[in-house]
Amino acid sequence: MADFSASDTNELLVRARYLKKNRRLSKALAGQTLGMIFQKPSTRTAVSFAVAMHELGGLALTLNDQQLQLHRGETMADTARTLSRYLAGVMIRANQHADVVELAQHATIPVVNGLTDQEHPCQVLADLMTISEVFNIKTLKGFKGFRVLYVGDGNNMAHSWLLAAGTLGLELVVASPQGYQPSQDFMKRSEALARVSGARLTLTSDPLEAARGARVIYTDVWTSMGQEAEVVRRQRIFRPYQVNQKLLANAHPKAIVMHCLPAHRGEEITSDVLDGPQSVVFDQAENRLHVQKAILLKLLEKKR
Repeated sequence: MADFSASDTNELLVRARYLKKNRRLSKALAGQTLGMIFQKPSTRTAVSFAVAMHELGGLALTLNDQQLQLHRGETMADTARTLSRYLAGVMIRANQHADVVELAQHATIPVVNGLTDQEHPCQVLADLMTISEVFNIKTLKGFKGFRVLYVGDGNNMAHSWLLAAGTLGLELVVASPQGYQPSQDFMKRSEALARVSGARLTLTSDPLEAARGARVIYTDVWTSMGQEAEVVRRQRIFRPYQVNQKLLANAHPKAIVMHCLPAHRGEEITSDVLDGPQSVVFDQAENRLHVQKAILLKLLEKKR
């Protein structure tokens, strides 16, 4: 997330909103192919990038570990060097953040982080687009001091939100149980950004208090992919961090509820809130497509 400056992010959001209002087939990426590497299952990332490439006139090629020689021991570096000879860009949804870093270091084409264990930047860009639509935020100044509550596991989503808040100057409160808060490395990086932007970043273990004045309540699953063995323990520890009517009542009266999906209904969020009038969850999901288009155009469109 921090690879994009505030002005880069603003450019993407402006373009994404334009593309949403003017959704039509284009030839902007005609003749270009995006490789999509999936080490993890995907619904929104897979479909949104594939449709984005199609609507921009290009091709999206789906790859996974069983198709690539990675599962037989070929290095990510050699994979990067090879794919760079064929493709215009690569999007990777990876188990380990180090794989994305290695791929980007050795590729000579743009590499997009479609998700790792540490970050999920494309999702946060779609989230920011959704917030800008709901609250009619048209410039970067509109994000200054805007209060967002992230409640739940201090995972990859929390990390990317911290970096985004630090870059844009938001007020972000992360409410997580002790032992499940965001990593210190991401806190330090985000705080460094905040010193420039004026962002306010807070960690707490009290979700009800943290909800006061929040314009956005954001959550994610309590048990991410690869943590299935911890599900029972996590359900017990995170129960007080459920997004429900009680938590929502503590927030700003016009607060919106956000979730990156997939949702475990009845765990991190109740169905009445997820399907309620303050939920914009499926607007977020739709906006993945429009943000993906803006990202691809920024990275792959040939300058005339």
